[in-house]
Amino acid sequence: MPTVAAGELTHARSREVQVHHLRHILLWPLRLMPVHRGGEVQRRPWELLGAGDGGSPWRPGVDEYSGGAGRFHERHYNEFVTFLPYVQQFLYGEGLGRHHDATGSSIHVFRRSDVASVRLLPRGDDETAWTLRVQHIDLYFFDDVDIVLLNLELAADDLPLAQAQEILYRFGRAYPSGWDAQGRPSHSMAATEWLDAEGRVLARSDAQQREAFLDFVAAHRAPRIAAHWDFMLRPLVSDLSEHEGALRYRQIEYYRMPLMAYLAVDDPRALSRGDFVRLGLVAGTGETALPFGEGHLADFERRHCYDRFWDECGTAPRTRYLSCGHALIVVGDAASSFYRCGERGVLAQFRHQHFTLFLIAHFQKAALLMFSDRLVDALKRLDVGDAESVKRFKRAIRGSYESFLRFTHRYWFHEISEQAQVRALFHLVTQHLDTDTLYAEVKERMHDMNAYLDADSLRRQANTVVRLTVVTIFGLIGTVTTGFLGMNLLAMADQPLSERVFVFAIVFGATLALTFYTMAKSKRLSDFLDALSDEGLPWPKRLGALLRVWRPQQRQE
Repeated sequence: MPTVAAGELTHARSREVQVHHLRHILLWPLRLMPVHRGGEVQRRPWELLGAGDGGSPWRPGVDEYSGGAGRFHERHYNEFVTFLPYVQQFLYGEGLGRHHDATGSSIHVFRRSDVASVRLLPRGDDETAWTLRVQHIDLYFFDDVDIVLLNLELAADDLPLAQAQEILYRFGRAYPSGWDAQGRPSHSMAATEWLDAEGRVLARSDAQQREAFLDFVAAHRAPRIAAHWDFMLRPLVSDLSEHEGALRYRQIEYYRMPLMAYLAVDDPRALSRGDFVRLGLVAGTGETALPFGEGHLADFERRHCYDRFWDECGTAPRTRYLSCGHALIVVGDAASSFYRCGERGVLAQFRHQHFTLFLIAHFQKAALLMFSDRLVDALKRLDVGDAESVKRFKRAIRGSYESFLRFTHRYWFHEISEQAQVRALFHLVTQHLDTDTLYAEVKERMHDMNAYLDADSLRRQANTVVRLTVVTIFGLIGTVTTGFLGMNLLAMADQPLSERVFVFAIVFGATLALTFYTMAKSKRLSDFLDALSDEGLPWPKRLGALLRVWRPQQRQE
């Protein structure tokens, strides 16, 4: 009789674990491209979504903080007091004060409610499709930063752990990463369908259409967004798409969308180490005990787990948080009423405090990547031989630098809360995202660009001063010569007016021509003045410098 290793036996038992409740949140950052209307750049992109103009399904989201007590619940209050005051101002704005001056939030949320559920087919037609409820679909816009985040929250009850792992692994992908020998998409769902409240299909994925994705990349050198995600974002359209859209976006991060997940299981201790690894690193399901080598996972618990509540005591015992930066996962006991409480328990914290910290971290990273892309775009469009191109480049760099300063003072901070759990989870996420290093790199590039513009401006000013000095020096010779002791070369005071005007015009034209000629030769004349003032230079060489003023310039090969 064959023996079974302890790790394999634990893995086999963990495959029978049931997830009694699953919450799956996707957060997809995208870069908004400038929209030119009437010669001006649209600076408030959310206004284009408006009140549904042009058939847009997006509507301004409900603001619980201005809707009275009927919409403001305890979970919203708990979320608000979690964060430090400067974070509260960024997230929620400021209400009416002593002088009745209120400021709105820096975030503008839009929501669509036409999609009620999503049907997923993981690998092939012979499998049973999975249907998940859509809790809400939102778009997050931010003041002064050309970033939009798509937020999608799904829910499901009573599904196997392996199915939950596959959903987390396969669903949140903007397009297929490839196809197998049978033409099935790799690593993503074989089919995805958005359904309305009556179960009608609103849009379905086109992941099977391999040639369409290949042709798009060959033509545009950019990936093609899958059809179901293209539908979800409308009227926002891809920047390279031929479709008309009120707003255009460009992918800014990896094609796998950042995600959060909440899993309520019977007994979290029944999950094997491999299950936690697969959840924390979003590695899907598998037949082996561990998805990667043991050496690679030796420090998994130290680097990816927050185990403050991984104990038998407390209101929500046996609760574990996992993060790889790309994902934030919480696993807990379904028997705990506090863990499943949606008003003040762990579920409420997951949907509010933890979602907000995850939103802030990924918004910061996306904004930094956006600033880096803007610098690259400006450099690609620069033609140093075209004066207009140089002017556009300077305006673009100055605008990016101004926006970066606004971002730094409004959105960039290392601490968002003094609550130990939120503070630790935020550090865990940002540490894996390495946003501090990214910020330092972008800041240095911004300073380099700005320093270059300042140096170029100083150089141009110095050249202008040199030219004006040369003109002044040579003009001084004629001024002193003709004005010595108030002498006039021509006594024209008693001459007829027409003659005086004629002589004035001649002198004015000659002076103007001489001034322009001196300006044209000012660089060589400046070199001659430098040679003339050099006491160590012999007079023949000084005279040679004067002759070089009229010598033809050699063309450089």
